[in-house]
Amino acid sequence: MTGSFTLAYVPGVTPAKWARVWQDRLPETPLHLLQVTAAEAAGKVRSGEADAALLRLPGDREDLHAIPLYTETTVVVFPKDHEFAAAEELSLEDLKDHVLWQPLDDSLEWDAQPGQAPVERPETTADAIELVAAGVGLLVVPQSLARLHHRKDLKYVPLTDAPQSRVALSFPIRDENPELVEHMIGVVRGRTVNSTRGPAPEPAAKKPQSPRKQQPRQGAAKARQPKQAAKRAKPRRGR
Repeated sequence: MTGSFTLAYVPGVTPAKWARVWQDRLPETPLHLLQVTAAEAAGKVRSGEADAALLRLPGDREDLHAIPLYTETTVVVFPKDHEFAAAEELSLEDLKDHVLWQPLDDSLEWDAQPGQAPVERPETTADAIELVAAGVGLLVVPQSLARLHHRKDLKYVPLTDAPQSRVALSFPIRDENPELVEHMIGVVRGRTVNSTRGPAPEPAAKKPQSPRKQQPRQGAAKARQPKQAAKRAKPRRGR
């Protein structure tokens, strides 16, 4: 298979395991990984800069297919010396008296504003993390983003009744390279190489066979047998 494939991915999503599978199955078709912001992901696919993207739902889906892959746990981030420090999990009711930051790249879909509304919205999740570390407000995010922005002075625990985001593989409705996209779908969904869907894996390059050691001819082996038998039959000398 010729050409290459560009896979965009948003912060917190780790495509390395799928990239390894792709390399094993299509070693002659390079896979380029492109890290993008949450706001850029859909546009990169629509513009053709990326063949597909690993992004979070809900989100911009205009002219794009989206295949959900997994649902992320939602957590709340707070300082280690916060009153919630001993909690193992929390609910939205627990947060009602606290300011909750909602950055502009928030991937969660809220039916109503949780907690106390902040005076402004930070540009990014990274900016909101800095505010939380400064002791100003709390932040609710998918767990993968909390891990990505982990700090020693912060802690996070699951938020049991918060909305959740889903990581999905997104690609154009009118795709110009459906065979490679179908192959990527198979990779992220864990299909085996023997699956009837998707293209067959590229054959691996044949390794040169090492020359076989020559086996002794049967005649030669038989010819040595009488000598060996004669040695065994040689009588011992008497004392």
